[in-house]
Amino acid sequence: MPWFDAGVNLTNSSFADNHEQVLERAAAAGVTRMVVIGTCLQSSREAIQLAERYPQQLVATVGVHPHDAAGVSDNYIAELRELAAHPLVRAIGECGLDFNRNYSPPEQQLRVFREQLELAAQLQLPVYLHERDALTQQLQLLSEFADKIPRLLTHCFTAGREALEKYLQLGCYIGITGWICDERRGDELRQAVKHIPADRLLLETDAPFLLPRTLKPKPKSRVNEPAHIPHIAGVVAALREQPVAELEQQCWHNSLTFFGTE
Repeated sequence: MPWFDAGVNLTNSSFADNHEQVLERAAAAGVTRMVVIGTCLQSSREAIQLAERYPQQLVATVGVHPHDAAGVSDNYIAELRELAAHPLVRAIGECGLDFNRNYSPPEQQLRVFREQLELAAQLQLPVYLHERDALTQQLQLLSEFADKIPRLLTHCFTAGREALEKYLQLGCYIGITGWICDERRGDELRQAVKHIPADRLLLETDAPFLLPRTLKPKPKSRVNEPAHIPHIAGVVAALREQPVAELEQQCWHNSLTFFGTE
């Protein structure tokens, strides 16, 4: 089975004019499918453009990240609705709440998050979630919509068993990144990952961010890439005490199911 990277910020400036080479390196590592994340209207448009250039490898999400919530236009939902009609768009997001840095005021984050959940429910699209230091408020909003939205992905999950169980109770899929490769700050996650049901686990790099700490040799650029999914998988498989090939098959199937690419 090939690998599926369920989250790449391929519109990030770190990959400027380098997309083809990144995809070639990914393919050489067996990573044949990827999701390009939209985090604002502009990056969502760019995500679609990339998916159009490489439709055999890429699909896209469209949404507004909580960091960008304060800057939305009055008609941003109408624009998102139009973007979401594209056949290569497979989810609304990255959206959610981030009360760690509050680049956008919490009340604005809550409004924009709710509006995107409403849009996903109307369009019957999955939701690609972000959450940091806002678990209670995030779960409260999601509980209102969980039965109205086809699928939810907790992108870049980094917390422990308690938060995991709460997301699972809402039926969420769980995305694991290279955070799991950092024993200094990822201990809770390393303990929790073995409790993720086999049919709810996805792997993602969140590239260019979160370069796996255990990767050797590290690239001189210190930029994470989809080609590193097999390394992350090796760490996850060891912690879950299962063969890598079995994990590969499970995550491939889960990703196809979540993003509707079967």
